[in-house]
Amino acid sequence: MAQRRRSFGSLRKLPSGRYQAKYVGPDLQWHLAPTTFPAKIDGEGWLAMERRLIERNEWDRPAERASRRKLEERAAAETVQTYAVAWLAGGVAQGRLRPLTALDYRRSLDLHILPTLGDVKLAEMTRGTVRTWHDTTMADTPPRARSKAYALLRTIMNSAVRDELITASPVQVRGAGVVRRTHEIEPATIPELDTITAEMPARLQLMVLLATWCAMRYGEIAELRRKDINLTTRQVRIARSVSFMPGGTQVGPPKTKAGSRRVAIPPHLMTAVQEHLATFVASDADALLFPGDAGGHLHESVMYRHWDRARTKAGRPDLRFHDLRHTGATLAAQAGATTAELQARLGHATPDAAMIYQHATRERDQQLAENLSRLAGSVVRGPVD
Repeated sequence: MAQRRRSFGSLRKLPSGRYQAKYVGPDLQWHLAPTTFPAKIDGEGWLAMERRLIERNEWDRPAERASRRKLEERAAAETVQTYAVAWLAGGVAQGRLRPLTALDYRRSLDLHILPTLGDVKLAEMTRGTVRTWHDTTMADTPPRARSKAYALLRTIMNSAVRDELITASPVQVRGAGVVRRTHEIEPATIPELDTITAEMPARLQLMVLLATWCAMRYGEIAELRRKDINLTTRQVRIARSVSFMPGGTQVGPPKTKAGSRRVAIPPHLMTAVQEHLATFVASDADALLFPGDAGGHLHESVMYRHWDRARTKAGRPDLRFHDLRHTGATLAAQAGATTAELQARLGHATPDAAMIYQHATRERDQQLAENLSRLAGSVVRGPVD
């Protein structure tokens, strides 16, 4: 049927018997009604309403209004639990979250967030709701777990703001996302490192050296393959990391984008690298540098059985394997590395963490200055008038 001309907009009867309405808006574009209408009078009513909006200068595009309405309806129905679970699944599917990170987030959700806040509608979350949860419900939770749960809730609610489900995040408790490090790391000394390395099985000694002198994470080391070692340039390429999940291992990119890097191997390690490659690594380019007994990745728990004995022998039962990375970063800072160089060597996305090791160097410099005064036979005093 031919389209009927009107003073404002037009109506067209479709083969289905329903009516389609459209009009030219202030933007000089045609705009269709978001739905068709069962009766002509319904289409005329919609056109009349659109015309009134234009006359009152309250008009915007019908498609945008429909989109906002859908968001409002979703926001009215969405709870913290439904949104958080979907956010987590989306992060994994899109590769924004590493498997172990997603597992850690899910644990925090299940233990600390969803039991109290899961049934609360997004639109009904207020600063008071969050503060009561943080100050009362989470009061007896260990500080680190409490801080992590708060930071996760803040991230999720910020995502809800970006999705236009809420206008502002209610997660705004000052200082709640910060926690002091409970494990104060004391870097290993060179003699301690020598003892630990010697006490480890021969096939794992290079693992200790790379963790320290190249400041690598365990997951990065456990995934190293022959092709990642360049004997000519004396570099190790860190392009992948292995995660040990409850259902098995998963290989993916390093922890951050900056984590993909090439690190220069200190010359004093090259003999150990060459001997390890010749003795313990298959000739294939994809052969693991540190395979497990069954041929796959060496699980951290297996390595720790040897590590516990070695660190105890060195008199450092407090030293975690990951602390070797901290030790290596501190040694690099003492060797004169700048913040940017430390950031690149450690694969940090921002310079903030690298600044920690610069601070350690300043403290070491102060200690050296005091030692120099002692060598000179002086007593360290304050300023002399």
